[in-house]
Amino acid sequence: MPARSGRSTGPSADGPARSGGVDVYLFPAVVGGGLGDIEEVLAAGRYLAAAGFPLTLYRAAGRTLPNSVDGPWEWPPVARRDSIRRRADVALTVAPSWGVSAAPSRPARFGRGGPWEVECRNIEAAYGPDRTLHVSLEEFARTLSSRAETRERLREGGIPSRLLRPRLRAAEASDEVATFRAAFREFRGFDRPNVLHLFATFRPDRAFAREFPEAVETGPLGSGHRPFRPPRRPLASRYREWVWYASPASAERIAPEVVRGLAGARPPVQLWVRSPRPWPSLIGERRLRVVTDPVPPSTWRSRFRRAELRIVTGSRTLIEAMELGGPFLYFNGVLGRGAGRRPHRPEKIRAWLDLARRARVAPGVRRDLADFARGRRVAEVVRRAVHGDGGWSHFPSSLRATGFPADRAEAGRVIVAVARALARPGARPAEIVARWRGSNP
Repeated sequence: MPARSGRSTGPSADGPARSGGVDVYLFPAVVGGGLGDIEEVLAAGRYLAAAGFPLTLYRAAGRTLPNSVDGPWEWPPVARRDSIRRRADVALTVAPSWGVSAAPSRPARFGRGGPWEVECRNIEAAYGPDRTLHVSLEEFARTLSSRAETRERLREGGIPSRLLRPRLRAAEASDEVATFRAAFREFRGFDRPNVLHLFATFRPDRAFAREFPEAVETGPLGSGHRPFRPPRRPLASRYREWVWYASPASAERIAPEVVRGLAGARPPVQLWVRSPRPWPSLIGERRLRVVTDPVPPSTWRSRFRRAELRIVTGSRTLIEAMELGGPFLYFNGVLGRGAGRRPHRPEKIRAWLDLARRARVAPGVRRDLADFARGRRVAEVVRRAVHGDGGWSHFPSSLRATGFPADRAEAGRVIVAVARALARPGARPAEIVARWRGSNP
């Protein structure tokens, strides 16, 4: 991975720590199955590096990095070390879902520690738990109450809509919802006073905040890259390309309909697909290119930025598409077939659609995005988008999170503010965490 390397030292701390300042450690890892968890930590690192904080990727000697961390990724400037070189008297770590990726093992069911358990323990031993602050980047837009989370789990598990209400009542009566609430609190590590749990979303959910006051809701975490606006040229004079980040396995199922929707475009549109697996069912499609090999980060970012339209998935590409402005479609995969087909983890596009409704985005565009995310009307939606019909020619160039105080409207700025507070002489991580928790609406 392209990173600035530093010579490792033997002891866990090297020389006296200076008063003030903060040592920042990145703990990238895959938590939910998607690579966006890694990119999210790197994005936070870009914000911190731009603010002047040196970054360290510390992996204890003899331990390989967690799966997929070596990339290729577009890393911020980071020193790779296999032991702790303490320069400040306090430390800041950034991890995805700290309770899953970095929390210590415990003698309980599902009590195995995360892939950064050893490094987290060593850092707390070197600086002291009362001098270490952990920033935990929780899943984007997953700010559901325990009851809503249980309903969503039942829906995704295949319970038909007509049976959801009675099944949810049964879950409440049998303490299933209460069990989830207790497990969520335990496995997120809400009991740890030095862990700042950031739940980024487009709009704060007050019911979630009341149930979990330790959770700090913020606006989205941006990419940390410099703003970019692709040049706009007359449609007839430029090469047209759509880019699709197609990580869900079910993306291949809707791809023929996407190609069919592009058939009448003039000038023609080339569809460039980045997928972790080949698409044998579409071999020979002249205007479709599926890339399964690792793509250099700079190449991918350039292509993604200059695309006429982006088909995105998960949270990271969705947020990056919003940063760039211009039209996009969203597909995070579908489960089941026929009448039992249902979208996978649809809370992110639902949150965006709620934001779009409040911003008075054209109803036709909102309906098209909702249906495409479900794998419905795919060819028709693509055809409308490619021709600019039904409001697509006026796709919103910018939508921002709403309902947040200015100091928490962007997660990247929150992380930098936390680091600056921690860098002040005499700062106490638990006090900083308590202040942010106490500022919830």
